[in-house]
Amino acid sequence: MATKRQRPSGSWEFIIRRKGVLPKAVSLTFHDETEGDAYCARLESLLDRGIVPPDLVDQRPDIATIADAIRSYRQTVSVAESDKPMLDAVWNRVGEVALRSVNYNWAETWVRQMKQEQQLSPSTIRHYVGTLARCLDWLMRRPDSTFVSNPLRLLPKRYSAYTETDKAVIQAANGKTGQTVITEDHARDRRLNDGEEEAIRAIIAGSKPVGRQRPLELKYQAAILLLFDLALETAMRMREMYTLTLDQLDIEKRTIFLDRTKNGDKRQVPLTTVALAAIARYQDAVAKNEDGMAGWDGEGRMFPWWNGETDSVALGKISNRLSGQFARIFSAAECEDLRFHDLRHEASSRFYERTQLSDLQIAKITGHKDPRMLARYANLRGSDLANQLW
Repeated sequence: MATKRQRPSGSWEFIIRRKGVLPKAVSLTFHDETEGDAYCARLESLLDRGIVPPDLVDQRPDIATIADAIRSYRQTVSVAESDKPMLDAVWNRVGEVALRSVNYNWAETWVRQMKQEQQLSPSTIRHYVGTLARCLDWLMRRPDSTFVSNPLRLLPKRYSAYTETDKAVIQAANGKTGQTVITEDHARDRRLNDGEEEAIRAIIAGSKPVGRQRPLELKYQAAILLLFDLALETAMRMREMYTLTLDQLDIEKRTIFLDRTKNGDKRQVPLTTVALAAIARYQDAVAKNEDGMAGWDGEGRMFPWWNGETDSVALGKISNRLSGQFARIFSAAECEDLRFHDLRHEASSRFYERTQLSDLQIAKITGHKDPRMLARYANLRGSDLANQLW
């Protein structure tokens, strides 16, 4: 509510304060109290919705829009590589939105637009919302910030899932009731079937695919094989592997130290005897200059695809190229619908099947931020639980 007082001259002064919406208190003068009450009531109704009349504020704050916030955030914070393209996408979509209008109603409207108008997948919506939420969390912690709440943190569980209302709106807009494809949330659980690992290794080794007259042309065959081995033995992400340098590898301690992970955290990955043997074979292949690999990279990089650039666009191109390469290999091995990232799921599953490590220990190896993300693997130890019953 606005505060008001009558001046000695008989006029009325109304002072309106709205932290997080107005950069400073606004003073208004009226000759009539009733007129002032009516105007301030209309004005506060607008402010409640995050709308500020342009003539009300005579000074633009340093960080006035979402784009301003993202720019300052990236200049100040060491942003995770995976967040950079997400921030770019959010900037392009809602960068012009004034921060004073970013309230809960705006958050709900934004999510609704991403579903009903843009028909983005639930996972993409969560990525966008989560990335902007981290930016706004940082903004709130600034001592000079007028942004005092993060409405994105108030969204309910399953906010990204399509409701029946969303589906009805999309179908009505398309004019094809019953024929609209709604993107659903499906966690991939593709694992290697019997014989698939052997078939993949055969293709990498140079065997001819079924129905073809010659094997695949694979440059850096030894490197491709090591990438496959490490994926199955460590559950590391593709980018974590192809950006490895020799100083991250400690053969004596049987560990790989990762300081460039997807979520920004550092971690040590223990190596199995199978992984150590695979690395030793790769070292021999490099030393013999097999497949055109002239020794270990002069800058200490383990794999031949990465030149040391940390730009997200450059790294994305490498990831796409390698994903396409492995897609060809998996197709030649008749492993339909298998993606390279599925190997991380396979490796995580094997940790549960072949070890007695706890969820927390496995999460430390795989780099899952929240151990609850590993909950879907719990059924892999169902027989172990049964054996403990009477």
